[in-house]
Amino acid sequence: MIFRVGGRALCALLVCLAALLTGCGGTEQDPGDRGGGTSPSTSRSPSMSTPAWARGMRTVAVADLPAEARHTLRLIDRGGPFPYAKDGTVFGNFEGELPRRARGYYHEYTVRTPGERDRGARRLVTGRERELYYTDDHYASFRAVLR
Repeated sequence: MIFRVGGRALCALLVCLAALLTGCGGTEQDPGDRGGGTSPSTSRSPSMSTPAWARGMRTVAVADLPAEARHTLRLIDRGGPFPYAKDGTVFGNFEGELPRRARGYYHEYTVRTPGERDRGARRLVTGRERELYYTDDHYASFRAVLR
């Protein structure tokens, strides 16, 4: 079955499809759906706005991070000591998942993974302007951490 669609109708159809795919402009998640921090955004109070550096990224609230990530964040805030020699070293962003910045802008920290004998895949990455990112898949994707 073939349908013929005029230019205006096709344009209207594409606009509707784009609106559906982008979620009709809202980024707030249903407050009852905590989703374990894996959705595009976390549930948060309406008064908490997303900082400019995190706009367009998936986000997660500190409270929704795994306990081990919250522990690593406390160590970062205190300035250490860190359990892994590579903690605090420059993160090169070679994957290009974070905004491009000069070398030395980002630093990475290990988030312990229970049951792993090595460093595992989880990291917190900090930016020079207090940005904070979390990855649980060894830099394949990041979520901006909202404090």
